[in-house]
Amino acid sequence: MRLRACRLLLLGCAAVLAASAARAVDRADIEAPRATAALEQGLAVETGAGLRRNPRLAVKLYCAAGIMGSAEGYFRIGRVLARGPAYLRNPELANAYFALAARLGHHAAFEHFDRSVAAAPLQDDCNTLDLGTEPESFDLDGYLSGLSPAKRQVAALIRRHAERYGIDVRIALAVAMAESNLDAQAISPKNAQGVMQLIPGTQERFGVTRPFDPESNIKGGLAYLRWLKARYAGDWERVAAAYNAGEGAVDRHDGIPPYRETQGYVRRVLFFAGFAAGDRI
Repeated sequence: MRLRACRLLLLGCAAVLAASAARAVDRADIEAPRATAALEQGLAVETGAGLRRNPRLAVKLYCAAGIMGSAEGYFRIGRVLARGPAYLRNPELANAYFALAARLGHHAAFEHFDRSVAAAPLQDDCNTLDLGTEPESFDLDGYLSGLSPAKRQVAALIRRHAERYGIDVRIALAVAMAESNLDAQAISPKNAQGVMQLIPGTQERFGVTRPFDPESNIKGGLAYLRWLKARYAGDWERVAAAYNAGEGAVDRHDGIPPYRETQGYVRRVLFFAGFAAGDRI
């Protein structure tokens, strides 16, 4: 009887997990590509897909998705704080993020809310979470090795063309990862399209006539990066900020604009590329 009860319990848990995963997939379908990219990258570092597990970094990537409006991002922060490694567990703060995700429409968050503990006051910005200290670097090659064959082919195209455009391949890959996580079919709510998420105006500027053809889109994105590199004298912080928010915003603020999403975008691009702030190449 005990064995049968255990089997039934395991089957029940599996069903719950499968249902949660299905809901997460449904939600991912409506996320903006940049948010979806951060969610996928967070899951890879949380589970160790192709690279070393790093739950702290996973929380930061989920935070990036949350800042871009992703309820799933906040839900996953709560999940790590509730069920992750013991050194990160914080049931009260997990409840706060589950509650935030629920307010944004994430139905599974209600099921994960622990009613036996109070929710902690929510901090202003999930980037300020105290997760302890750990030396961090990003294993770019390891991460790419864990992607689908189609996305690895996109990465190979970027490697092939980046040098021809005078763009460091690490920066080119990092921008593509931050924009779409190498998804050739990505479309944003603002109609940015393809791997490098080029809006129609940018496509026209740089001669992209087939935005969903990975090679054509990549060449257009690299041409834009080359133009920005010349405009900002190789200052990759400004280049990344302009790619995200536009040259006008960077020029008006004489640097990275004070937008949380843009500031996070710049940090992610430089981090993925292994660059430090102020690097010029």
